Amino acid sequence: MREKKYFEDFEIGDVLTGQRVTVTESQIMDFAFTWDPQPFHVSRPDAEETMFGGIIASGFHTLALTFRLIWQAGPHQETNMGGTGLDALRWPRPVRAGDTLSATAEVRELRPSSTRPFGHVRIGYTTTNQDGEVVLTCEMLHLIAKRPAE
Repeated sequence: MREKKYFEDFEIGDVLTGQRVTVTESQIMDFAFTWDPQPFHVSRPDAEETMFGGIIASGFHTLALTFRLIWQAGPHQETNMGGTGLDALRWPRPVRAGDTLSATAEVRELRPSSTRPFGHVRIGYTTTNQDGEVVLTCEMLHLIAKRPAE
């Protein structure tokens, strides 16, 4: 069983390395048909005519995968109480079928609440492909439970 990590256990600069996932064209298209049906996500012939030269993943798909990769590896699954926002989201390179993504998360800010049973943790996410090229960066604002009083 994974050890719980409460707000008090986090330190600025902590880095968590997530798992990896290889993205398939069918996953790209399935996500896009439901959530982001732009032609360069869902139509091979149309995508070939764009500046991308082929099917690429929706940035929102990349964001969802990034969160999942960190969540699965994270010690805060039981103490995460939600989030309050997302800042500075960027997709510097497209994700293509066959890309293997890995994600890291770095604690950048800790702000305890004086009146609530949680603290605010700003985490910077970076996702790279198999060549080490950055495909996503962002900061998420998490609410992490404080250690219960004994």
